[in-house]
Amino acid sequence: MTPSAVLRRIVSSPLVWLAAGAIAIGGAYALITSPTPVVGALGIVALPLIGSLVGLLLYRLVMHRMAGRPTPELTRTRSLFETLYGIEVGLVFVAVSVATISLLGGYTFEWASADVLSVIATVVAVNVGAAVIEELIFRGLALQALEKLGGSWVALAATSLIFGLLHLANPGATLWSACAIALEAGVLLGSAFLWRRNLWFAIGVHFAWNTAEGLLGIPISGHAYSGLFTVTTHGSPLLTGGAFGLEASIVPVVVSLLLSVTMLVLAHRRGNLVPLSRAGRRATAHAVAGS
Repeated sequence: MTPSAVLRRIVSSPLVWLAAGAIAIGGAYALITSPTPVVGALGIVALPLIGSLVGLLLYRLVMHRMAGRPTPELTRTRSLFETLYGIEVGLVFVAVSVATISLLGGYTFEWASADVLSVIATVVAVNVGAAVIEELIFRGLALQALEKLGGSWVALAATSLIFGLLHLANPGATLWSACAIALEAGVLLGSAFLWRRNLWFAIGVHFAWNTAEGLLGIPISGHAYSGLFTVTTHGSPLLTGGAFGLEASIVPVVVSLLLSVTMLVLAHRRGNLVPLSRAGRRATAHAVAGS
């Protein structure tokens, strides 16, 4: 085997392009959106959008140049439909969860005296960035890389666990909140991608989820936002999520698992789930081809 063939085999390894892509996309986004004294209100809105575009370009570059594959999961022809469909699902998820908690006496809302357009623009821009970058890394890179090695179920479990553990660094995080994030966000967003095999759909779900929370004034995974409303919590943190926000409530965990099971059943019917045996054969074939 020639040195160039060895290098190509290493570069095209799923764990290598996963690591390289995650570092490049995450690093570029952090660099672009890092706060500086010269960034004003316009910058707060514009920089996350610019960072998202850079992240999308880097994702395509890594997949084409390193993984050696096209990116049908980011097809332009269905991008608008899939994004809007994801937003619809995300809004329904948040609406059902918040309405249930409110009916049980956990939340009350009061209109906040705020600059409506400024609040909406800021919350939307920040959460566009978070949704795009996190989905590119976790469902685009991590889930697909691990799926090639161990199948869909292993990839879904691993990415959900990692997603939950990383949220332990958030303000007010607990072991329960990390478990809740893994179950509701990790499993739900992973199932959304496996069902549609489309990152735009997962991005839409993620964006609508976070944006709806932010506009309602509910903390997003421990991060407080100045939304259009001021929320007051009543009763057990297990119901309301406490200072960590909706994600630490048992209600969205139950709702998300119901949605996830439905999506996984639909993914199975579509033949979108890769079993462990097939993933193993693919990995073996790749290794033989590279030798």
